[in-house]
Amino acid sequence: MAQTQRASNEPGMRLNHQKAPGTGTLLSWEEIRREPSVFDDRCTRTTLRGRTMDAGTGNSVGAVRRSKEDRKVLRKQLKASHTLLKHEGIRTTPQPTKTLVVANGGLGNGVSREELSAALGEMGELETLIMHPHKPYAFVTYRSEESARKAHVRLNGEKLECRESSVTLYLSYVNSVTCEEEVSVPLPDGLVLVEDFVSQEEEAVLLAAIDWSSTNDDFTAKKALKHRKVKHYGFEFRYDNNNVDKDKPLAAGIPQECLPFLERCVKNKHIDILPDQLTVNQYESGQGIPPHVDTHSAFEDTILSLSLGAMTVMEFRHPDGRLVAVVLPGRSLLVMKGESRYLWTHGITARKFDTVPARGPQSPARTAPDLSACSNLTLSKRDTRTSLTFRKIRHEPCGCAFPSACDSQVAPLAPPPPSPPSLPCCHADAALLEEEYVHRVYDAIASHFSSTRHSPWPRVCHFLSTLPAGAVLADVGCGNGKYLGVNPEVMAVGCDRSSALVHICAQRGFQAFVSDALRVPLRTASCDACISIAVIHHFSTQERRRAAVRELVRLLKPGGRALIYVWAFEQEYKKQRSKYLKEHPEKHSPTEDAQTGSSQEAHGESSIHTSRRLEDLQDATESKLSVHTNRTAFNTQDLLVPWHLKEGKKQVDEESREGERKDETKEKSQKTNTGFGSGLDTSAKPSASGDTTPTCGSALKSESEISAAPVFHRYYHVFQQGELEQLCGQEAGVTLQSSYHDQGNWCVILEKALGTDL
Repeated sequence: MAQTQRASNEPGMRLNHQKAPGTGTLLSWEEIRREPSVFDDRCTRTTLRGRTMDAGTGNSVGAVRRSKEDRKVLRKQLKASHTLLKHEGIRTTPQPTKTLVVANGGLGNGVSREELSAALGEMGELETLIMHPHKPYAFVTYRSEESARKAHVRLNGEKLECRESSVTLYLSYVNSVTCEEEVSVPLPDGLVLVEDFVSQEEEAVLLAAIDWSSTNDDFTAKKALKHRKVKHYGFEFRYDNNNVDKDKPLAAGIPQECLPFLERCVKNKHIDILPDQLTVNQYESGQGIPPHVDTHSAFEDTILSLSLGAMTVMEFRHPDGRLVAVVLPGRSLLVMKGESRYLWTHGITARKFDTVPARGPQSPARTAPDLSACSNLTLSKRDTRTSLTFRKIRHEPCGCAFPSACDSQVAPLAPPPPSPPSLPCCHADAALLEEEYVHRVYDAIASHFSSTRHSPWPRVCHFLSTLPAGAVLADVGCGNGKYLGVNPEVMAVGCDRSSALVHICAQRGFQAFVSDALRVPLRTASCDACISIAVIHHFSTQERRRAAVRELVRLLKPGGRALIYVWAFEQEYKKQRSKYLKEHPEKHSPTEDAQTGSSQEAHGESSIHTSRRLEDLQDATESKLSVHTNRTAFNTQDLLVPWHLKEGKKQVDEESREGERKDETKEKSQKTNTGFGSGLDTSAKPSASGDTTPTCGSALKSESEISAAPVFHRYYHVFQQGELEQLCGQEAGVTLQSSYHDQGNWCVILEKALGTDL
């Protein structure tokens, strides 16, 4: 059961007046103490590490300490109310009601429904508990107002001990909260989920049949991959070519222990013929598998996936961007046929907790809950999960109804493109990758890139407009400096890794210098605000992305704020497609793409086929980076995004000489795009997405491309929902003020805590 305890005392200034929660009225401390919704009977009790004692048993020193503690809790409570109003539009009320908003008690803080419900339930009977995905707050409604008052008094300022961490709760009254009906989305065509397909006894037998201790790797083609362990039976699935060698069966066939399960699948008409290939994957907490489509030419239509052990969430994604998250309980069977098998990618995001419905779906399931719109959610901690994937080897070319995604029906390429780079495994490799596929590219495409980055984004402008006159602003990764002149009342300075872009800034009259975003030569705590627009997604490891956030925090003064934008994996959010997806590349001819930089792949492949061929979506070479097809949904988080230079190498030289001597009137008449500094471009012209690295002799471009329309490839790590908040939350001394999705980007505003030295 979750336990609560009073948060420890913190030093702070004595306040003579304070605002009543949710109002603009200034109250004296005497008036505050008389306000029942604020203090109630708080002054008659004190809580230390979960133990309560009557104030009458304490001495005068204890009374003073309680007073200071109460004042600190009130300040925190008021700040939480103000933050909820400013960033979430949630208005609190000083008058007691049956409904409370619980700040810091949300799924976004790592608090599960069970943990929060246990703590709230000690105060009285709950009517509803609403927890929205990724939010740092929850709503609770009690059966009686008396219970709500009790919770307001006793739980404000209490620490809730969770499995992985602890949070301090702050509760405020709200008049009402709308409990939205649960929304379901249909499963992909051909996908069926059957819960409890095997019993616990059968599960134990099947797990025992998979002997991970065996040292004979050739017998079952056992492999230890980067993100999981794997064994093959019948035939080995080779990750170097994403196919099977049909003429070399393994010595180990499908274990006999699987036969009763397979016969039941035939009896229930999930399959018509017994499979002859089995792949067993074992995932530990925090592990996953990238999105992929099982190779068409390797296997027949129906694929069976049996989940044993812990629950997980598998994400199915359509090429048009639709996403369906399917909860896979232990002992459940997933059947993939038709469109769900041939067209939709499926994968498991590597994380330690999943957001899942508090009540599981019925079996067999034909729909899945829309996790982005549900409120009846909780957190599920991942544990060891073993999946058994049964397939039938295909001996003839695939003739499915999805030729754009089918390797049997796509004409072979001649010659094949060079092999893309791999994800770095150490700091030195990461620096080399970024030098080749980020830094050099921006120096090479600077002029063309700058011509597409002339319209600042409205929400970035709003952030800059809130800065007071005389504030010091640092734009880290400023690109061509388009944000440096937005607010002329502030002292703005920019830096960028590209000397060519910094030169453009100087030509425009802006203060900028060349610098790496990990080591900015500015004094610690020298800036009132920092912005990092479309920069951090170019760092190729988690450690370097975190270091970039840490550097922004270092630059901020206590109380200063930072705005961060990164490209989002989810280009469709709340049923709204980003501008990046709205104009699909198939609407243009290859000639138009080459001229504008809007970029289909030079070799003309579909997005699914390209990604599957160039990256190992199923490990071994799983670290290989895929080349993304512009203006299509992402199939993986780490990728290379093409930039097609306008009219080839000649245009580059002309633009370099031309510099910024372009007619300003013509620039203003150009179509507004959604680019960010050295960042994303989701406009129709001239490119597909933001920053990137040049391709030198070793880069991914052919001689014909160099002479006609040079193509450069830029490295990106596109962020999944909640990933940026989690990254920023690892840094001490900062508060997440708000987070939002803005035209295909995840965005956060951070505030550096007062009294922070770093």
